Amino acid sequence: MIKIAIDAMGGDNAPKEIVKGVELARNEIDNVEFQLFGDSTQINSLLSNKKRIKVIQSDEVIKMEDEPVRAVKDKKNSSLVMAARAVKDGSADAFYSCGNTGAILVAGLLIIGRIKGIDRPGLITTLPVINNDTGFTLIDCGANADAKVVNVYQYALLGKYYAEKVLKINNPRIGLINNGTESDKGNKIHQKMYQALSQNDDINFIGNIESRGLLDGITDVAVTDGFTGNAVLKSIEGTALSMINMLKDGIINGGFGSKMGALLLKDTLKKIAHKMDYTKYGGAVLLGLRAPVVKSHGSSKAKTVRNTVVQIEQIITSNFVGSVKNYFSNHTDEMDDIKKGEQ
Repeated sequence: MIKIAIDAMGGDNAPKEIVKGVELARNEIDNVEFQLFGDSTQINSLLSNKKRIKVIQSDEVIKMEDEPVRAVKDKKNSSLVMAARAVKDGSADAFYSCGNTGAILVAGLLIIGRIKGIDRPGLITTLPVINNDTGFTLIDCGANADAKVVNVYQYALLGKYYAEKVLKINNPRIGLINNGTESDKGNKIHQKMYQALSQNDDINFIGNIESRGLLDGITDVAVTDGFTGNAVLKSIEGTALSMINMLKDGIINGGFGSKMGALLLKDTLKKIAHKMDYTKYGGAVLLGLRAPVVKSHGSSKAKTVRNTVVQIEQIITSNFVGSVKNYFSNHTDEMDDIKKGEQ
């Protein structure tokens, strides 16, 4: 039985939406037990029943505005820290929170720990594309702004295994985000990244890619540093939200003809909205740790929580972590060579 430790107090809508989402997932998946850390009085009052749900009292909450490192060190009895510690102690298989992103990353690193051989874990998220239902994965989307060549090299391998094991994509295409597709594009560090990736026969490296083609499905895994990745992610999310608002504004203020057109296109618009709904893929995963650490938006509702639980179950049953451990334990010399090349 898979056990997921959940910070039930993390996020803008906690614990109500967290509990609701967990119960949705529990009613659909029969191989998962849930450990909900938080205010037991609040959580128990929201549960319809406690089948495969264990509530663990925590007396503190890490807030969104808290400084991450200090909060994790000082608030040892918080729902977030206690959930992460359950994974470290072996009483849970994965850690999930909708809370303070920085605190989640710190707890993942300091409490759960890195896989041996991985220098810096990368944050990965799956986003929709127009021509398939699998989407594409973006790594790193915000964990490490100042990435070295070896970090991006390792992100490509983490993305490969995630796409293969979790998303079931055979021989996934790996593309390096750059300001052009030619091999000599970008600054010196991006050129070194290109050279390192192009020399690895274990990945299907397709070269440099431009971010404008991501939603058209030009790659299965888009790899980059955390600064660029976070900017790309927020640009995509912002553009999608702006387009939806523009459509709504056009329909509302466009007169009778616009409203009739929208009515006729109702089913088509619903399909488009479903296609571009990134929450269906679950949360962002901090890859490279000894166990899955997953983060959803602070504003997440029950549907997103449910989808993320399904994603976590898929990560665990796919043996993603085991595959990554095996690869990096057998390629230590390769990583050392890349680091020497950066000096």
